[in-house]
Amino acid sequence: MSDEPVHILGAGLSGLAAATYLAKAGREVHVHEIRSDSGARFDGDFQGIENWTSSESDFFDEMREWGLDPDEFKSDDFDIIDLIHPDDEITNPITDGVAFRVVERGTDSHCIDQGFKRMAMAAGATIHYGTRRSPEDCHIVAAGPKESSAVAFGEIFHTDHPNHVSFQLNDKLAPGAYSYLIIIDGIGLICTCLWRKQKRTSRYLNETIAWYEQHYDLNRRPIKRVGGKGDFSLPDKYVYEGRYYVGEAGGLQDFMWGFGMRYAVTSGVLAAKAVLGECHYEKEIRKRLVPLVRASAINRFLMNRVGDRGFKLVANHWMKDQRRKGDGLAFMRWLYSPGPLRLMLWPLVRFGMLRRKQLKDGRMVRRMPFRNSLSRDSWEPSPKAEEIAAEWESIRKGGGSVSFIEGDA
Repeated sequence: MSDEPVHILGAGLSGLAAATYLAKAGREVHVHEIRSDSGARFDGDFQGIENWTSSESDFFDEMREWGLDPDEFKSDDFDIIDLIHPDDEITNPITDGVAFRVVERGTDSHCIDQGFKRMAMAAGATIHYGTRRSPEDCHIVAAGPKESSAVAFGEIFHTDHPNHVSFQLNDKLAPGAYSYLIIIDGIGLICTCLWRKQKRTSRYLNETIAWYEQHYDLNRRPIKRVGGKGDFSLPDKYVYEGRYYVGEAGGLQDFMWGFGMRYAVTSGVLAAKAVLGECHYEKEIRKRLVPLVRASAINRFLMNRVGDRGFKLVANHWMKDQRRKGDGLAFMRWLYSPGPLRLMLWPLVRFGMLRRKQLKDGRMVRRMPFRNSLSRDSWEPSPKAEEIAAEWESIRKGGGSVSFIEGDA
């Protein structure tokens, strides 16, 4: 094993997880980040760490086994959510354990990004912010997305509503995808995800906010609007020219729901172990994570081809499965099980949904392009949504911040 310094490109969760593990093993570690701080890519929005993939163990227990401390950042556990069907019926998936945790992304001290930064620095890693470094000069590449396969738009607001999570399947409000409401300690986030290109994208967010306002007692006071993109692809190799590609840089994301933090941290740790000679990165990724990513891609392929009728079937099946097994989390684990049917569908998904592309660094990937809109995506906003649009325009002119361009997606 070499004792040369290890260079990591990207100070996100995957890069910092790798840095912490390596530094704790006594290696000299340098992390290079183009942005001014960890979490600067985000704007204080909430995201979820799921607890149904990789294994049936709690992910925070896995983190502790790797020497990572989840107490370094604020998180909120949820064992129940509101599942909103496309016909507005609300049911409740529930589990005896932790279904998922909500964390905040950004540069505030309680955010997960800052927690991982503190862990890396405490272990002895050196982080170079505001610097550029070529991937060719790094051992581990943990850069963020370059292109868009899907986008998400949200509004952050003050609310009197208690902590809560709602997840909604609705092809009108979120074409081909889902919207959600998260409330943590008096701060709420309403977000809609678009998996098809749209014009006048803000109308989807306005209509989604209008729906939640009509069904929940929010007493909503807008703070700002946020947005982000996801680039979904499967590379031919996860080790390329001696470099380990982790997290989003390695295409290790959930094609179905967009979850990525668990994959990011896991792949970062596995890359660090590979540098130390403790595992074979390519083999471990293909054994532990690739089957899950493929299952999510198959699920995404099916979701892309159904509307509200298909979403209703999914929601109904989810609740029937819960009544039969007594645990709503079992359905989510089943969705990611690489069973015989999914193995049969994979060739169709690979050639029908993914497009072959060579990246600038020479790697070949199968990438999911941003799909075009459908005729059913064309509709006129409701009066309530128009009110919300006017309300936000007034707030924006008064200094309300927007972290995305409200135009074509």
